[in-house]
Amino acid sequence: MSVPKLRSTAAVCTTLSAVAATSILTGPSVAEPFSPAPCALHRTEAHHSEGVDTWSAAYARPSGAVDAVMVFLSFPDAVPRTTPAQLAADHFPATSRFFEQASYGRFTLHPHPLKRWLRMPRPSTAYAIRRDWGVGDRAAYLRDAFAVADKEVDFSRYPVVYFVADPDAPGVDSDATKVVNLDTPVHVDGADVRRVVTVFEKHPPDRLVLAHETGHVFDLPDLYHRPVDGKGDWDTYVGDWDLMGSQFGLSPDLFAWHKWKLGWLDPRQVVCVRGAGATRLTLEPLAAGPGVAVRGTSGAPAFGLGHGVKLAVVRTGRDSVLAFEARGAAGNDRATCREGILVYRVRSGAASGSGPVQVVDAHPRTEACWENSVYPPLADAPVSLGEGFTVPGEGVKVEVEGRTASGAWTVKITPGASG
Repeated sequence: MSVPKLRSTAAVCTTLSAVAATSILTGPSVAEPFSPAPCALHRTEAHHSEGVDTWSAAYARPSGAVDAVMVFLSFPDAVPRTTPAQLAADHFPATSRFFEQASYGRFTLHPHPLKRWLRMPRPSTAYAIRRDWGVGDRAAYLRDAFAVADKEVDFSRYPVVYFVADPDAPGVDSDATKVVNLDTPVHVDGADVRRVVTVFEKHPPDRLVLAHETGHVFDLPDLYHRPVDGKGDWDTYVGDWDLMGSQFGLSPDLFAWHKWKLGWLDPRQVVCVRGAGATRLTLEPLAAGPGVAVRGTSGAPAFGLGHGVKLAVVRTGRDSVLAFEARGAAGNDRATCREGILVYRVRSGAASGSGPVQVVDAHPRTEACWENSVYPPLADAPVSLGEGFTVPGEGVKVEVEGRTASGAWTVKITPGASG
């Protein structure tokens, strides 16, 4: 879900029982073996658990070509001022491009937008659409949407479903865009639909909002912090550093941990740092992949990276690790504020929205890019070239020793007594 107008609480519903997106939908019993690495956290019953040892069979995998249908819904109380083609162009090809770059070409999202509006049977105001949507109203909306769409769509063809509402209808709240997780799947066209992205965005929409919501479809958690009273800063956990924190971030590429979880990193691209001694390794920039240029020591764009180590991990507990990755101004991160080695904590027992990932600030007394960062205190979080940093409370030290001609980073990680 996206932040206040950037984020919405993920909710649920079907024909119709509903559970909140922060609830447990699946557990290890329905998981498939995934990664045997010694630093791979185990999947827990936390919703959208950051465990990477298994893949939940309740979610489609973002691998190869995946088809998505876009259904455009109008209402009796409004005449649309936009066309389905215009609304489709609001989100595509931008959403597909984001995932193609993030996955190094391993995942392509193919949109299949309908060409005309489908009329809902009730006025938009009748559904009481809002950010924290009532279960009954949400259920009525989805029931009607499936009923009108089933005449036009073969849902068995599409692992991803977007219901896009007329943004100008009087009852549509643009802050209500969210993923609806169906506790009891809707069985239609011989297939079980387990989740739907309900889109209520303005035209034009928030940046990368659909990519954020689509991340939930593939089992990624919300990484922002929602204040209890709805007031205060939402971006204290990860700042600009992952799309699932904020789609407005300067560095929205997905964490290497998420790329590992989604199957976009090979086992050899993840290094488990163990023992008390120092480990030296070379980390490729997270964005480096086919067709993506990064800058090496000469400052000139360089290609050819993409198959080396992307993630270093130090185990800190049964369900916790420290992760290290190189972030630079390339690919989805081309507007990044600061380059260097980003350090973050991962907890597989923390649910979506409860801080499953938290960036560690290597420069806690300063901030950067205050004019356009979503959270300036973390904009300069990475450990820069020539710096050393000991993670508070863990005794793990990382030293950034150099850069290669191709743009990779050479680092030394020392777990210390606590590793």
